[in-house]
Amino acid sequence: MTRAFIFPGQGAQAIGMGRDLADAYPQARAVFDEVDEALGEKLSSLIWEGEIENLTLTANAQPALMATSIAAMRALEAEGVTIEAASFVAGHSLGEYSALTAAGALSVADAARLLRKRGEAMQAAVPVGQGAMAAVLGLDLKAVRKVADEAAQGEVCAAANDNDPAQVVISGAKAAVERAVDLAKAAGAKRALLLPVSAPFHCALMEPAAEAMAEALNDVDINDPAVPVVANVRAAAVSNPAVIRSLLVEQICGSVRWRESVLAMVEEGVTEFWEIGAGKALSGMVRRIHKPAAVRNIGAAADVKAAVESLQ
Repeated sequence: MTRAFIFPGQGAQAIGMGRDLADAYPQARAVFDEVDEALGEKLSSLIWEGEIENLTLTANAQPALMATSIAAMRALEAEGVTIEAASFVAGHSLGEYSALTAAGALSVADAARLLRKRGEAMQAAVPVGQGAMAAVLGLDLKAVRKVADEAAQGEVCAAANDNDPAQVVISGAKAAVERAVDLAKAAGAKRALLLPVSAPFHCALMEPAAEAMAEALNDVDINDPAVPVVANVRAAAVSNPAVIRSLLVEQICGSVRWRESVLAMVEEGVTEFWEIGAGKALSGMVRRIHKPAAVRNIGAAADVKAAVESLQ
């Protein structure tokens, strides 16, 4: 069975995530220690014992989710399942940094610092209240793009995340996104609702954040990944460090082409997807994109044991 390891993005965060892994595996605990040291603060305390409102802040959620995913990866490795057990890795938005770290292209410390910077830069790019995002359920990408174009009226309004055949997220100026919600409903969407996010991610309003990340990424070593990484903005596998660097900048304003990314992996023979880290959002998307796909979640010690047994 050919498999891909996939890594969740923002929205999967939960207080207590990764604690069970850290308790069961010293290698997993070491990841949280490394992230704490890289950031100069006890992010692990916030993850395990803090308030969800603080964990959900973009600058905290991004490195926290990466830490949890890599802790799960280290637990798998401790049981003998290395990254080479996957033919591809991919991650949703910030999850692409987790995928790159799992594949050895980025160090844990560099990924933590980059994601802290990314979260801060994305939050600072647009004053609170001026941007918005909305999920549209029941319309395909083409229909949502038409809605976004019609709603723009000179403002930024774009399809930001093509998650699965029935879920596309719109991002942009608040008034334009609100118009898009109404237009989507009129166009036959099952649901269209504003999302509780702090900034309009993956649209042209994020240009200041893209500039900040280009600068930050210039100072970081990127290695050849051990397995190909399916990049969000290309929905295609990449391995060249220079290309990876440029795509991480492009990703800030570009669309997350998740549906196409999953289909690209399926076309390359992937039949099994392991979602590594917090939550189960990507697993649901994969099932809606390609029903025959086998899906496994690895976010706790018991999941690691079950995954290892499945390979024996």
